[in-house]
Amino acid sequence: MDPVHVHLFLNHFPVICSILSVPLFLYAYWRKSDELKQLALLVLVLAAAVTIPVYLSGEPAEEVVEKLAGVSHDLIEQHEDAAYFAMISMMITGAISLIGLIAMMAKKTAAKFLVLVALLSAAGSAGLMLRTSSLGGQIRHSEIRAGGTAEQPTEKQKDEDKHER
Repeated sequence: MDPVHVHLFLNHFPVICSILSVPLFLYAYWRKSDELKQLALLVLVLAAAVTIPVYLSGEPAEEVVEKLAGVSHDLIEQHEDAAYFAMISMMITGAISLIGLIAMMAKKTAAKFLVLVALLSAAGSAGLMLRTSSLGGQIRHSEIRAGGTAEQPTEKQKDEDKHER
């Protein structure tokens, strides 16, 4: 499996997990369930772990995609910048979640605080992941770009695409 496939195959996992962890946390608080809180923390630890190969496969994926017709280099750069901040945020969230999970299992008093911090951090990470995901989708899906109109390749891009075949 090449880096492009790795990137496309895994990139949805941290986005979905970070988003789903927030309602899971809220439900866990509502139910007063430590088990559900631990599950939410574990989901975030796994999301952070998968974020690493997603981020690292992004640059090799860029090398392939930027040569395709109709691909905006500016969108790639915006996606790359957003991905950096989303990755950092997810790593922090994952670390807090792991420490919180360990604290909960050890019945430490700091666990309640760490779980709350993980929830807040997850909400921030989810927002950054959504933005990154949206920008990434726009790279190849011109129909979702701002303005709602599909960007048609120029004659030069069409000609370059023919020569690449």
